[in-house]
Amino acid sequence: MYDNLIEALRRNATDEALSTARALVATHPQDPQAHRWLAVALQQNGEAEAALASINQAIALAPEDAGLHVAHAGLLVGTRQNEAARSALAQASGLDPNQFDAYAMQAQLALGRGDLDEAERLSRLAARVAPEHPQLAAIDGMLALRRGKGDDALKLVSAALQREPEDIQLRYALGFIYMEKGLWAFAEQAFRGVLEKTPAAATLRPLIAELMRRQGRPAEAAEELAPLLGEDANPALRRFAGQLRLAAGQPGQALPLLLQVLAQLPDDRGTLAALVEAGRVPALHAQVRDALEAALATHPQAVELWQARLAIEPLGEAGRELLERWVAQMPGSTVPLAAQMGLHARLGESVAAETLAHRILGLDPDQGEAQVYVLDKLLVKDPRAAIERIEEWSARATQPARQQALLGWLGQAQDRAGLRGEALATWTRFHANAAPSRTPLPPTSAPPRQWPALGEMPPQPAMTMFLWGAPGSGVERLAAVMATAAEPFRGDRFGATPPRDGLQDYAVVDALVSGRVSGEAVIRQWRETLPVRGVANGHVFDWLPWWDNSLLMALRPHVREGMLMIALRDPRDMLLEWLAFGTAMPFAMPAPQRAAGWLAIALNQVASLVEEQWYPNRVVRTDLIENDPQAAADALSEAMKLKWPAPASTGPLRFPAGHWREYAQVLAEPFALLTPVAVRLGYPEN
Repeated sequence: MYDNLIEALRRNATDEALSTARALVATHPQDPQAHRWLAVALQQNGEAEAALASINQAIALAPEDAGLHVAHAGLLVGTRQNEAARSALAQASGLDPNQFDAYAMQAQLALGRGDLDEAERLSRLAARVAPEHPQLAAIDGMLALRRGKGDDALKLVSAALQREPEDIQLRYALGFIYMEKGLWAFAEQAFRGVLEKTPAAATLRPLIAELMRRQGRPAEAAEELAPLLGEDANPALRRFAGQLRLAAGQPGQALPLLLQVLAQLPDDRGTLAALVEAGRVPALHAQVRDALEAALATHPQAVELWQARLAIEPLGEAGRELLERWVAQMPGSTVPLAAQMGLHARLGESVAAETLAHRILGLDPDQGEAQVYVLDKLLVKDPRAAIERIEEWSARATQPARQQALLGWLGQAQDRAGLRGEALATWTRFHANAAPSRTPLPPTSAPPRQWPALGEMPPQPAMTMFLWGAPGSGVERLAAVMATAAEPFRGDRFGATPPRDGLQDYAVVDALVSGRVSGEAVIRQWRETLPVRGVANGHVFDWLPWWDNSLLMALRPHVREGMLMIALRDPRDMLLEWLAFGTAMPFAMPAPQRAAGWLAIALNQVASLVEEQWYPNRVVRTDLIENDPQAAADALSEAMKLKWPAPASTGPLRFPAGHWREYAQVLAEPFALLTPVAVRLGYPEN
């Protein structure tokens, strides 16, 4: 949506950029990014005050978006010096090469439009004029930050602050650098320093509140916002404050804020999600229900409102009646019919659900939920008919995401139909399509000549465990068991905001092996992030997205109390499951032969670790768990010598143990790479 605008900014086509940006804002007035790009275009045109007004509007719509505050900081740096248009700045620097302000402002403009190379060029020119100027350090720090060099950015800005401790722009830059490194408390203090110097910068308060939330302090964060919640407070700020009150366990204080937003923005998804959460509190249920009913009376076509209303209704007769009202209100829409279908499916009323699925497909042949339901039934009854149906839908699909989803279904249908070669070709194509948007496979390392010695056991060791399984190992099933107890399990490395430490970024493999980073530094950073993840007492079961034995250089001397839990199954089944179903961490899967080679190296590392007992460990065999939650709980309980309750589910159905033999011919070469390590791990050769 923003591509043409960004391209115009890069070409310095200011009139075109402004026109495009204003059209975007007119079309999408609630989109904070549209206002942000309008601010950049206005700044590039020399309209500094209008640019600030536009970025402030963006922040009002998304007060917790750190990226918008970065853009705001850039605007403030620019307006502190020269507010002329870019052309005027270029003319100034052309007439007088020693015009530091002109170079600096142009560099800020380049940063604002994402042209990092140009920003660097202008920064070098400015450095010739005033190499020690604090504004230059702020520019270079933000430039390093945008390029992912957080440590370099921190060194630059910290050194400049030693020389100019009162400089506001340096404090801004420092705050954003700490945020990028996941050091929320340090970032909070940096921004508080800015707020103390410039009390009028009230837009910083929501950002500070967000940083407090990330530190597990939602009640304090809500209090931080309280001074901003006057009569003229914008809806986004009220929604954020309400969400914080909910997170703090204060639903009674959250509800008035959320209801005010509902009155202004009845279809706002974030507000409705928060209201649904509040509506699950028995004392508040009736008030939320009545508010949603009142909103539906004036906005009967708002799909999001109906969905929220349904979410707080029991599955019984009241839910059926509500769905009938929705269908009657929107008779031509498939959305309420899909909700009805889902209700029948959850209640085990398969005939009614299937009837509705076919009715939905009659209205919209490409409705995804109905297609999935029909395919689920066809895969069991007639997989070849399922293949024909998928191919028919694929021929009509125009969206790449839809085509990709259907490709996944096609592979499952081909497997059910016994078409092994066709299924393999489909899965290989699926992974090739997905590869550009996925994470590359982690590197692997050779063992050192000598491991560092095991450290001393602490006198009062914290309960520390690391869970890991290679792709296809079924580790997700063990994680589902651990998640039932919640504490001290942490699966946040697979979420939207993973911790930023050496156990997340596998660049640490080379850093540890080469000696560029010490094991002590890696573990110190890991421990520093634990409070941010809600771990207050040091006890943690940390689910890792990847493993390499080089991590033992950090764990052996510095986490002696730890235990590594390894999910394991027949490596050939692992490769097949990886091909067919992917993995929790979205790794880019190469061709089967290369994937098997990488998997063999990773599993040989596991075998060596277990055989030599390089670190305390337990192996959990997942081969026979399949889709049985109790079996998963029993396997984990036996390995850990703890009693784990069974979860409601361990995920969707997967292939049974030994299914790899069905693919012994079409995957003969990849399986040949994996057979030696399979035997080493205790599995039969054939």
